[in-house]
Amino acid sequence: MSTAPEVATHDEHAPPAPHTTPASHDTPAPLVTSAEQANPVVGAATSLLAAYTPGDRFLATPTRTLLAAGVHAHVPHDDRPLPQRVAATLADARRTGVGEPYVVGAVPFDHTAPAALTVPAALRTAPPLAADPLIALPVETADATGWRIRPVPSPEEYGAGVAAAVDRMWRGDFSKVVLARTLELTAPAPLDLPAMLQRLARRDPSGYTFALPTAPGRTLIGASPELLVSRHGNQVVANPLAGSTPRSDDLAEDVRRAAALLESAKDLHEHSVVVDGVHQALASFCTDLTVPARPTLVRTATMWHLSTTVTGTLTSPDTSALELACALHPTPAVCGTPTATAREVIRETEPFDRGFFTGVVGWGDANGDGEWVVTIRCAEAEERSLRLYAGAGVVAASDPAAETAETGAKFRTFLNAVGAEL
Repeated sequence: MSTAPEVATHDEHAPPAPHTTPASHDTPAPLVTSAEQANPVVGAATSLLAAYTPGDRFLATPTRTLLAAGVHAHVPHDDRPLPQRVAATLADARRTGVGEPYVVGAVPFDHTAPAALTVPAALRTAPPLAADPLIALPVETADATGWRIRPVPSPEEYGAGVAAAVDRMWRGDFSKVVLARTLELTAPAPLDLPAMLQRLARRDPSGYTFALPTAPGRTLIGASPELLVSRHGNQVVANPLAGSTPRSDDLAEDVRRAAALLESAKDLHEHSVVVDGVHQALASFCTDLTVPARPTLVRTATMWHLSTTVTGTLTSPDTSALELACALHPTPAVCGTPTATAREVIRETEPFDRGFFTGVVGWGDANGDGEWVVTIRCAEAEERSLRLYAGAGVVAASDPAAETAETGAKFRTFLNAVGAEL
């Protein structure tokens, strides 16, 4: 048995200097000093969490907490590349009196589909949730609400899709694909989105929690463990996750699973494919690119993940965080490799439109800084319904039953937040 595994927390590599609260676009948010970061205002971040109402844009990361209300401008959908449209929208916002404009929102898995990105009319910011002592207070447990649950596809159909993909890999058609399945949940009463968000945020406060409108009456809500890329000044960080195993409530078993994941040939191969893809995508934008030789572990409340933190220095200060995100998206962690073939396999196999699942959510500013996160552990919510998503990386060594079980474990993040069980 190996020694106890090295575990990285979500904020281990987080850049310094989150913004403080309160703030709006009329009063630009000052940067937090190191003294303020060491002694954050108690309740600053959790007050923004408590203030969220449906229609707002809430985003919590290991560097800051954002609550945006109203719309100053929507990022248009046209033939220009998305980073160019965002940069133009932010520049227009500055010209019309917004002192420190941010763009906040979500980008779908299909890069040709419309994004849900806006410059908010008002923006309040705070230090990260994990730095607020009040985040440790207990949250009310979700009541069993008589959920009706319908899997799409069924577990058996999903397993068959995995088996078919594995067969094609052994024939040499491609080397990896990420296949997802969904759960359609229907409640007898309207959803309580603020309560769901509270439970998601308090369960993994050092991760990336979000609630963002994507269409009239529709909200993308979730708690992702995976940073796609961040840019702060000329410093770039990417944190691909690939290779997973469910947590256990038994401490000894939990440690055994973590150690086994670090030694799993199948998971290490899956992880290396993703890290190589991230390395190649960032290499043309960065100097001094550092890629650790072996992964560490990241834990959430429900899963262990293999994790590699890639860091670099931008070659050009004109490259924004969103440009980097678009160059990376979709990574093999959410699509597969080769990308075009994996996309086609996904279209042929998954009986639903992914929408914003496995897209990106985040924020960017007019200076090009930002954080963009892989949209996983999420659901799309409407009045009385939720569509939950979970995927698994399929390689030639994959077992259909194991991949089905992995997606079931990933559903637990959201099922726990709404009081539902498979």
